[in-house]
Amino acid sequence: MPVGKGGWFEASAPIRVEGGIQARSRRGSIGERWWSRRFIDILEGICDSGRLTRGRAYARKGQVLEIDLSSGLVNARVQGSRPQPYRVSVRIAAYGERDWAGIQEALAGQALYRAKLLAGEMPSEIVEVFDSLGLPLFPSELDMECSCPDWGFPCKHLSAVLYLLAEAFDEDPFLVLAWRGRAKDDLLDALRGMPLDDEETPDPLHVDDVPFGDRLNDFYSAPVPLSRLRPRPGHPSAPPELLLRALEPPPIKVRHIPLLDILRPAYRELGPRP
Repeated sequence: MPVGKGGWFEASAPIRVEGGIQARSRRGSIGERWWSRRFIDILEGICDSGRLTRGRAYARKGQVLEIDLSSGLVNARVQGSRPQPYRVSVRIAAYGERDWAGIQEALAGQALYRAKLLAGEMPSEIVEVFDSLGLPLFPSELDMECSCPDWGFPCKHLSAVLYLLAEAFDEDPFLVLAWRGRAKDDLLDALRGMPLDDEETPDPLHVDDVPFGDRLNDFYSAPVPLSRLRPRPGHPSAPPELLLRALEPPPIKVRHIPLLDILRPAYRELGPRP
């Protein structure tokens, strides 16, 4: 590879690849759904804009040969200007069983989040559930390596992999959770097996369905002594953005950010103050 003044490597054209992984987006930003845009926003905040631009070009040309995502690790191979493809790795902290037990319990306690996840959807409020446990869903920093000689960081090969990773999140948002250490099937099986809050607490006013003829002697007796009855807890007030959750999200974006993600904070500001 030619070397320019001051020891910097001069730009050279990459070797053309047949059958590489090609970004679906052909222009503008990459990432369509809120979870992939959240990941892209993090990248654009910590990475050099010039190399991100070249990385997008690599992703769109199909220079990435393969990407393998596992718990806490993404491995990839990217074809550059040398015959041997470069090896790329991106690491984040994967949460352990104890952390995931707490996450699953918190998700199961929210009927709406649980229902959406079991339906294959990723509610945007899931970020708040993770944050409330001190376990962020999206990483604020990435441990990245590439075998190329580029001194800049991240290089265009890393950037290409990160953009394709964002598009993979578009296709399957559960990959974000798998990267944090919990595969989709394992999470959904755990949520299905966890009782809802109202299943865990017996109803003191419950009466078994017994034929009338078997209850002639005690039909007018209270099934529970009155001294044991306690006031039922009041139901929490509906969140101010409940309407946004219930309606089908409109296909409208503002600077590549879904309209619902912009409206949600405004609805919360208009809601009642604690």
